[in-house]
Amino acid sequence: MTDSSTSDPVTCTIDDGVAVVHLDDGKVNVVSHRVIELLHQALDRASEEATAVAIVGRDGKLSAGFDLTEMTAGPTQAQALVGAGGRLLMRIYTHPQPVVVGVTGHALAAGALLCLSCDTRIGSDGPAKIGLNETAIGMGLPQYAVELAIARLHPVHLRRAAVQAEIYDPAGAVEAGYLDRVVPAAEVAEATVTEARRLGQLPASAYRFTKLALNQALADRVLAGLDADMQKMVPPTP
Repeated sequence: MTDSSTSDPVTCTIDDGVAVVHLDDGKVNVVSHRVIELLHQALDRASEEATAVAIVGRDGKLSAGFDLTEMTAGPTQAQALVGAGGRLLMRIYTHPQPVVVGVTGHALAAGALLCLSCDTRIGSDGPAKIGLNETAIGMGLPQYAVELAIARLHPVHLRRAAVQAEIYDPAGAVEAGYLDRVVPAAEVAEATVTEARRLGQLPASAYRFTKLALNQALADRVLAGLDADMQKMVPPTP
């Protein structure tokens, strides 16, 4: 078992074939440029040293979304961060290995999009708010968020979740499509790693082939239009 630096907001440990990626900035796990960089590094490492990926939040929080310091600094800064986030999410969505996320608590905005980009989503039964709150904070959803919502959310909940910014508790998030199942809070991390290890034992070439057959067209479409989409992005209200 080997570790990356524990001083960073993202750390990666290789545990019996699983790249265990912990998100913990000591606060609300905002998605910054540094977090995006470290998650790319973790995926690189997983490709070389693991058979599956388990992403786990800190107690009570997966992520509160993009770093609002950057998001409210100006249109250029907001476009740069949201664009970088979109590229990361599309990479996760098409990562050839199984990717399981442990939703340890709140998952809002980019945190909810992380749920939608992962293969399997295991949530905590504790109190948590999960959803796309962009409309409520005055931000228009980028196209990659719309595409992920269409692909993963239940049609009955799509407009409520994407347009009307409805926020769900964990049980509601299963019904809506943000989560696949809920386990006791103390078991989320272990359940996430266990499920990643199980999926990592499936034939890798077959998993990759079928996952990309399902997901690659969406990612290609999003990435082809990402720069143009960022130019028309509606940033959050300061």
